[in-house]
Amino acid sequence: MNVSKTLLLSCGLAVISLSGCATSMTPIKPVPRVDLPRFMGSWYVIASIPSFLEKRAYNAIETYTLEPNDHIATVFRYRNSGFTNPLKTIHSTGFVTPDSNDAVWGVQLIWPIKAQYIVAYLDPQYSQTIIARDKRDYVWIMARTPTIPAADYDALVARVKAMGYNIGDLRKVPQSWPESTAK
Repeated sequence: MNVSKTLLLSCGLAVISLSGCATSMTPIKPVPRVDLPRFMGSWYVIASIPSFLEKRAYNAIETYTLEPNDHIATVFRYRNSGFTNPLKTIHSTGFVTPDSNDAVWGVQLIWPIKAQYIVAYLDPQYSQTIIARDKRDYVWIMARTPTIPAADYDALVARVKAMGYNIGDLRKVPQSWPESTAK
C-alpha cells in the first residue's frame, strides 16, 4: 500500500473513531450560546485527551474561519514529537448543529462522517475554552495564548474531570513560541 493510501486509511479510521456512537453517560451540556464571529481565530491547545494524530503534538494550534456559507474552515497545525520537526497541517470543516446556539458542531475531516464537537466551557472573554464529546474519549483545553496561569489550568482540568473524563489521560501540549508570534 502506498503512503497516500495508508494516510487516507489512517485518517478514515481516525474519523470513524471520532464520530463514535451514543454513550450511556449523561450528555455533556454545551455552553448556552457561542458568538461564532468572536470564537473564530486561533486557539492554542493547552492540553488534550488526544486523537491518535495528535498524541505527540508540539505547538498545536487550531484556527477557525467562518465561511460565507456559515460553515467553519478549521486548520489544525502542529509539529510531531518536537518543536523543530516539520509543521503538519490538517484541514476540516465545522458544521453548526441547528438549534444549538452555535455551541455544538459536527466536524468533518472526511466525507460523510462528522465528529461531535461540543463547546462545553467558554470564559466570558473568549480566551479559554473546553471542547468535549459525549463519549468522553477526546477533550481539548484551549486558550488564545500558548500558556495560561497554573490556577486557570487547574480550574479547567477540574471542569474536565467534572464532565466525567479520566484526567489521567490528559496530556499537556508542549508550547514554545517566539514572543513575536505568541499573541
